[in-house]
Amino acid sequence: MSSSCVSHHHQVRARLPLPCPRPAAASSFAPPAPRRRRAARAAAMSAEAAPGVAPAEEARGAAVLAEMVEEAAVWCAVHGLVVGDRADPRSGTVPGVGLVHAPFSLLPARFPSSFWKQACELAPIFNELVDRVSLDGEFLQAALSRTKQVDEFTARLLEIHEKMMAINKKEDIRLGLHRSDYMLDSETNSLLQIELNTISSSFPGLGSLVSELHRTLLNHYGKVLGLDSKRIPRNWAATQFAEALGKAWTEYNNDSAVVLMVVQPEERNMYDQYWLVNHLKESYGVTTIRKTLAQVEAEGQVLTDGTLVIDGRAVAVVYFRAGYAPTDYPSEAEWRARLLMEQSSAIKCPSISYHLVGTKKIQQELAKPNVLERFLDNKEDIAKLRKSFAGLWSLDNEEIVKSAIEKPDLFVLKPQREGGGNNIYGHDLRDMLIKLQKEQGESLAAYILMQRIFPKASLTPLVRGGDCFEDLTISELGIYGAYLRNKDKVILNNQSGYLMRTKVSSSNEGGVAAGFAVLDSILLTDE
Repeated sequence: MSSSCVSHHHQVRARLPLPCPRPAAASSFAPPAPRRRRAARAAAMSAEAAPGVAPAEEARGAAVLAEMVEEAAVWCAVHGLVVGDRADPRSGTVPGVGLVHAPFSLLPARFPSSFWKQACELAPIFNELVDRVSLDGEFLQAALSRTKQVDEFTARLLEIHEKMMAINKKEDIRLGLHRSDYMLDSETNSLLQIELNTISSSFPGLGSLVSELHRTLLNHYGKVLGLDSKRIPRNWAATQFAEALGKAWTEYNNDSAVVLMVVQPEERNMYDQYWLVNHLKESYGVTTIRKTLAQVEAEGQVLTDGTLVIDGRAVAVVYFRAGYAPTDYPSEAEWRARLLMEQSSAIKCPSISYHLVGTKKIQQELAKPNVLERFLDNKEDIAKLRKSFAGLWSLDNEEIVKSAIEKPDLFVLKPQREGGGNNIYGHDLRDMLIKLQKEQGESLAAYILMQRIFPKASLTPLVRGGDCFEDLTISELGIYGAYLRNKDKVILNNQSGYLMRTKVSSSNEGGVAAGFAVLDSILLTDE
């Protein structure tokens, strides 16, 4: 899944020193964009170029940049920083066919150490919060009661949840692999949460690799660039997620059981997932099987003792990398599969209740006064969470809706949908709010309003399809968290690496898999 609260830039800064003047870079490496856009950008960059740069120096700089891009592309191929090629129809179904390097930023993004520390400290608190909220079935049902009347997808999830409540289904072993996404708001100079993902938190595999790519490049070119590779934090997301899955498998206590990874029928991002599969096999000796929801329905059954069996194999852990969007359920077969897995004794990552905690409506409910106190006791932890909350409102708040209609650029309208491409901005936001007000029905409950975040934009060299080009970008930091509990015993509660995504600042969406962003890492600064 990808988050996508996006913003507007007020200040532009150079992200990191480039090895060459921008005009040389623009002429040497054209972006994969229409000719008119390329020319306009090249002209704009030429206009910004510092005067008095010697032609020989330009040529040297262009040569260094070309060398870096080539070295990075080779590194991606050798180390598995790859995705399926959209141009090859088999790339999403046949491993090893139609590979291209994942889109990436050539250099890491500057990120203040103080905000990095804040984001890391929040991870275990959010992990605990998700677990506590998941146990309060009445809260989840009540908070989402209006949403389900206008959002069929949420209604179906709640229906499964309600069935589990009716039979008093207990999840003694609970596993969460989460990602909390943040942006730095230049208006308030604060770190603000965009959303909390509790299902299919993607890119622990490839995100870890980008940090290593940037460290390698800075080890080679750091002196030329004036950058220290030691300022890129280590990123162990892939191994730490695999560790959590491995420990959950151990808690299930069945040596012959497998981990079931639920995947989409076509998955160009399968190599991100295979990194976890490989770590699980190498470090824990655990076998992972990959199945779509339709395959689970066709091949799965739950035995009388609760054991989930897929194609004759007992399943210890169900790890969802699909099932988060309505498009993952094209027929009733997929919903039957989801219910079947939920009814079993297998450890679900996430369980239906963990999944519901990640909905945007619950995020908005938790931001209300005194709600966090219902789930957490530590006042310092509560204060830390509140500090990271952006403004979140239901459409019942007439004053906020009025403000959003008057100043739509200060807000984002979010539906109950995951993945890039769903949020509403600007004039479209105003039109939608006016339409919803006129209807005055339950459809108001299908959306929440969120404060729009305004990060600084930076000039960044981006590499996609082997082409390097420079553009104004903004970045979004995702902090992974792993949580494992068996009854009263917390086995794991960690911050587990990070994901940095960078996108052209004119884009309102942020998904790498959806084609809006590139993978990135961070370079810690003292600012």
